[in-house]
Amino acid sequence: MDLKNFLTGAGTPKNLTNVILLLSTQAQDVKDGFLRNCMKTQTCEQTRNVFGEEQMALDKYADGVFVSGLKKSRLVRYIATEEQEQLIEIENPINNFGVVIDPLDGSSLIDVNLCIGSIIGIYPGHVLEKGAKMVAALYILYGPLTTLTLTTGKGVHEFVLDDTGEFILMQQDIKIPEGKIYAPGALRKDYLPAHARWIEQLEQAGYKLRFSGCFVADVHQILHKGGVFTYPGFKGREKGKLRLLYEANPMGKIIHEAGGAISNGRTDILGITPEAIDQVTPIYVGGTKEIRLIEKYMTEGG
Repeated sequence: MDLKNFLTGAGTPKNLTNVILLLSTQAQDVKDGFLRNCMKTQTCEQTRNVFGEEQMALDKYADGVFVSGLKKSRLVRYIATEEQEQLIEIENPINNFGVVIDPLDGSSLIDVNLCIGSIIGIYPGHVLEKGAKMVAALYILYGPLTTLTLTTGKGVHEFVLDDTGEFILMQQDIKIPEGKIYAPGALRKDYLPAHARWIEQLEQAGYKLRFSGCFVADVHQILHKGGVFTYPGFKGREKGKLRLLYEANPMGKIIHEAGGAISNGRTDILGITPEAIDQVTPIYVGGTKEIRLIEKYMTEGG
């Protein structure tokens, strides 16, 4: 069953279906542009984005694909992306949706040909709302297969891109299993006390470290094999590094719908009202057992 027929059969509103289908097409355009854009030079041009981070040519290319397509379609009212400094508001939109996008997560891995992805969340209106209010969230993983993992609040479903250019249902109603994988960001020397205690507990329990540097790829593995991903607050960046809107909320929505949880170490991230589109947060996302443990340690550790 292809993505369109799946969404229709699931009773997804037509206007939301149209947005998801457009985004799935744009993701294919992003993928198709990898070779011709990155092979223009051996180094792949680097600049810096609005957060002062290194930005590959493909970051800008992917952002342009998503933004231009959404503008042309007028299917949404608001667009916020990690590569844009300001919120974009579309004139005369067909719908009132707000879309948040990390166009290309893990782009520092492009030059070594490792997995990268795109992250997208869809709101019924403005994007500066709690993540729990999202009506859909999805991510695309560009790996050996190109897969699209989606929730519209009715379970988590995975689709694979076939050789005709259609996303075909591969797995329905995914539930995060019990597992012993942990994917930890930040340097160990910079861990804060409660986080360090939590990591020690995971290691003593036999958790295996698996961290690629691509948030999408690491969380995708956790979704299928169990465990937890974390990019915590750490010395010098106590408020965290990853973005609440573009990264935490959409991925958290998906994991939550699969029976897992997401937290900043103290509370459910999906219950936080963003103050700005560039807001950052510590992230713990994965199994509920692991999330309960870090919240326990954070409460005890102050």
